[in-house]
Amino acid sequence: MRKRIGITLGDPAGIGPEIIRSALASGKLPDADYRLLGKSEGHSLGQPTPDGAREAQAALEESVRLAITHDIDAIVTGPIHKASMYEIGFAFPGQTEFFAARCGVENFAMLLTGAGLTVALVTAHIPLSSVTENLRKAEIVRVGSLLQNFLVRRGGSRRIAVAGLNPHAGESGALGREEIELIAPAVAELQRIHPTAQISGPFSPDTIFHRSVEGEFDGVLCMYHDQGLIPLKLHAFHEGVNVTLGLPFPRTSPDHGTAFAIAGQSIARPDSMIAAIRLAVELTESSAYPRK
Repeated sequence: MRKRIGITLGDPAGIGPEIIRSALASGKLPDADYRLLGKSEGHSLGQPTPDGAREAQAALEESVRLAITHDIDAIVTGPIHKASMYEIGFAFPGQTEFFAARCGVENFAMLLTGAGLTVALVTAHIPLSSVTENLRKAEIVRVGSLLQNFLVRRGGSRRIAVAGLNPHAGESGALGREEIELIAPAVAELQRIHPTAQISGPFSPDTIFHRSVEGEFDGVLCMYHDQGLIPLKLHAFHEGVNVTLGLPFPRTSPDHGTAFAIAGQSIARPDSMIAAIRLAVELTESSAYPRK
């Protein structure tokens, strides 16, 4: 049966609608039924408004309703403008947390993948100053398990590198003890509960992403948001894909924002949207998402 993919347009004043149109016309997408959710008419490009944010939120609500009722098999989301969303009462740090809440899922995480680099985040949308106090062995194990399951779904090997938190992975305690007291015990526990995987670390964050890109690892478990997103966007900015792990259906999105400054100028590249749609279709083939 043809897969049914819901695609939200995102903020109608941004580049979402145009990159979606370009992606659908590219000839680079798998054969599937694509359903656009949201409206772009009546909004001035490059000028975010509360009405545009409400349109984006309505599309998100419709997408999750359709996914929960099995009327679509996966969701691809266009970029939203968080500041505008917060102004209309959007009560979530981002779309990741929105979908988890609507699905009643507590075991979820953010992952990004592109051009041979895959990163998952133990902590995500919190201030950098709060990372250490929110870092727990159980959380590292939980997100590491979600990363391992994602790699299994994609049919590849499961060689996971775990990044340290501190420079030089703590330098044996001289630059911080989180690696000794939290991360190394979590790595040992992950290896114990996933014996067929190869899980190692903690490694110095300044080298582990290069090693992964070179093919030594299939995924990197990162301790905080920018630790994973900076190398991912540097390496694969135009083809990176954001994935929400732990949902009962695939949800992907491009790894960029609304780009109001170039909206409507026909210069926004659809590569990341194409990659997001392709990955969503791929993930619907996984037995982890049985079709009803």
